[in-house]
Amino acid sequence: MSTMTRLGMSVVALMLCLQPALAESPAAQVAMRACGALLSRVQAVPGTEPAFLRSYDPSTGGARTIDGAYTYDNALAVIALVACGHRDAALRIADALLAASEGDRSGAAGRIRNTYRPGPVAERPVPPMGWWSDQDGGWIEDPYHVGTATGNVAWAALALLTVAGKARDDPYRAAAARLARWTTAMLDQHAPAGFIGGLYGYDDTVERLTWKSTEHNTDLAAVFDWLARLESDQGWEAEARTARAFVAALWDPASGHFWVGTTPDGVTPNRRNAGLDAQLWPLLLADAPEMWRASLSYVEAHHAVSGGVDFNDDRDGIWWEGTAQAALAYRATGRMVEADRLLSAIADQFSPGGFVWASSELRLTTGLALSPASTVDDFYYYRLPHLAPTAWAALAATGWNPFTGEIVSKR
Repeated sequence: MSTMTRLGMSVVALMLCLQPALAESPAAQVAMRACGALLSRVQAVPGTEPAFLRSYDPSTGGARTIDGAYTYDNALAVIALVACGHRDAALRIADALLAASEGDRSGAAGRIRNTYRPGPVAERPVPPMGWWSDQDGGWIEDPYHVGTATGNVAWAALALLTVAGKARDDPYRAAAARLARWTTAMLDQHAPAGFIGGLYGYDDTVERLTWKSTEHNTDLAAVFDWLARLESDQGWEAEARTARAFVAALWDPASGHFWVGTTPDGVTPNRRNAGLDAQLWPLLLADAPEMWRASLSYVEAHHAVSGGVDFNDDRDGIWWEGTAQAALAYRATGRMVEADRLLSAIADQFSPGGFVWASSELRLTTGLALSPASTVDDFYYYRLPHLAPTAWAALAATGWNPFTGEIVSKR
C-alpha cells in the first residue's frame, strides 16, 4: 500500500471514527457522502476492467441531459477516491486514462481527448465521446468532445501522478510524463510566455486555441513541479518555471486578483471575462506567494453569493464545484471557519442519486463560449447532479491538495 493511499485512508478514518461530535462536523459529513457516492459509482460499472464515469446524472426535470465522461471530471474522481482511501476504485478510472494516453487515433503521443464514452473501456485506441447514428451508420461526434484542452491533459496527468509510484518504470508515472510532454508543444513564446488553450475541432479541421489560460498554466505548473520532484534530469523545472511565470504575470496587484488569461493574440490580458478557478487554484501551488491570498478577498467581493460562490462575477447563482474549491483554498490558507461555512452549505447539496448538484439555478452563466465560432456566451452549468463538484467536495472535506498529493497545511 502506498504512502498516499495510507494517508487518504487515515484522513477519512479519522473523520468518521472519532468522537460523535467530530463525526458531525461539516467536513466529516461531506467526506462521508462524497466519498461514498464516488465509490458507489465505480462499483456500479460492470466488470473489473478500466472504466470512465459518466459526468452528469440524467435530467430529473427541466434541465438538459448532458452525456459523456469528461476527462477533467474523471481525473478529479481518481484524485478524490485516493483522498477518500479507495485506491482500488481510483485505479479503474486511472487505468482508463492510462489506456487513453497510450495511443490516440491521431497518432500523437500523449494526446488525450476532452470527453470519452462512459462505461468499461474495451477499444484501443480509446474512442472519444460520440453518438451512434443508424441513419449515418457511424458515430456522430462533437468538436469539443474530440478536441484537447491543455488543462484537461494536465488534470489527467495529475490523476496518474496521484496513483503512481516512485519507480521510473511505473506505468502511471510514465503516462503522466507522456501527457505532460504533449502539452509542451502548446508553448507560445510571445510574452507573457505560456501554454495555449489546446486544440479544438474534428481531426481533419483541428485548430489551435491561441489564448492562454491562467487556470491551464496553473494546472501545468503543478504537473511540471510534481514531475520535477520525480525526474529532475528531464527538464521539467524549466517547464514549471514557464507556467508559473505566466500565472505570476497575470496577477494584478492593484486589484488583488488574477486575470483569467489572454485574448487569442496570446499577449493582451483578458479583462472581459471572470473565472473563479483562476483566483483559487494558484493558491494551491507549492510555495504560492503569500500576496496571492488577496484573491480570496476579491472572490468574496466579486463572486460571493449567499451560501456559496459563482463561477463569474454576475453572481446569478451558486456554482457548487467552485464553492468546494473555495473551501479547499480556505483550508490551505488556514481559514477553517470560512471553509466550514462553505462545507456546511455543500452538505445540503447532495442529489438523491448521491452526486452534488452542479449549480443552484436551472441554468448558470459563465460568460464563456462553447467554441471559437460562438457569437454569444453559450457555455452554461445546469442544475444536474455532477461528478466534478462531488469530487471537489471530497477533496475539500478531506483537505487533499490535488496539485501536491498531500494534505493541506494550516498556515
